[in-house]
Amino acid sequence: MIEAIQLTKSFGSVRAVDSISFSVGVGQIVGFIGPNGAGKTTTMRMLTGFIPASSGRAVVCGHDVFEQPMAVRRSIGYLPETPPLYGELSIGEYLQFIAEVRGVPRADRLMCIGDVMERVGLSGMESRLLGALSKGYRQRVGLAQAIIHDPKVLILDEPTSGLDPRQMLGIRQFIKNLAEDRTVILSTHILSEVEALADRAIVIDHGTIRADGSIAELLNNVGDGVRFRVELTGADAVTVATAIGRLDEVKLVEPVAGGDGVLAFDVRADADPRTSIAGLATSEGWGLRAMERHAPDLEEAFLDLVGVEA
Repeated sequence: MIEAIQLTKSFGSVRAVDSISFSVGVGQIVGFIGPNGAGKTTTMRMLTGFIPASSGRAVVCGHDVFEQPMAVRRSIGYLPETPPLYGELSIGEYLQFIAEVRGVPRADRLMCIGDVMERVGLSGMESRLLGALSKGYRQRVGLAQAIIHDPKVLILDEPTSGLDPRQMLGIRQFIKNLAEDRTVILSTHILSEVEALADRAIVIDHGTIRADGSIAELLNNVGDGVRFRVELTGADAVTVATAIGRLDEVKLVEPVAGGDGVLAFDVRADADPRTSIAGLATSEGWGLRAMERHAPDLEEAFLDLVGVEA
């Protein structure tokens, strides 16, 4: 449904997006994540035809974005980070206008508007002026305009911005339901949202793709080897770290904060070292308190890929 091929965008001497390639199929929700200025929004704007590429190609639903822009726009629902709303219009008037622009047949418009308003939680608010809405409700109107023409591809830039936790849950479920027979690209700074929604994540930094894979693949690749936390008593930290570090499967041992009288270590290994560590603790007379595999989250995987801002 979406294919980017060596997509590049330069603004003067600055290359915002640098020869990126990826594809997204039907029924997938892909999280597009990266630091501020990484090139996420620029990529989304190229995919939707809002700005031209400097080089490369983009294809959406079989249509070349730059050669067949109108066909692409009919296939796409786009929610920019700040939806372009007209403050003097009511919600109903605005959605009537969008339905007409999007080519929704006149006979179907009222039904489509009522349906999308109910789905995004705006029922009964037809007469509310857009200029008087809170950010959360403006975001709901933005979602409504993105789906009013029943597009096969949705490109959503910060779709839950300004929503409270309860509203977020509702919109997340709504996006999941939409993705059953559509393609969704979701850009957000809320990494837990990507974990909750996405089948796959693309990490972009400085205009290039740093990682592309399932959430599980990204988490499994965090750091140098599989990580374990080991807690024990009855020895000093240097002795324990040295002994564990000599085990064949262990790559790195680092002391970390423990409790009163408890030594704790971050152990990185090529394979599960817990059986070997348990045998070592028994032979050395250490008191083994705990051994557990460290389960990284997407935030840790993200920082592992792009680093911490100085």
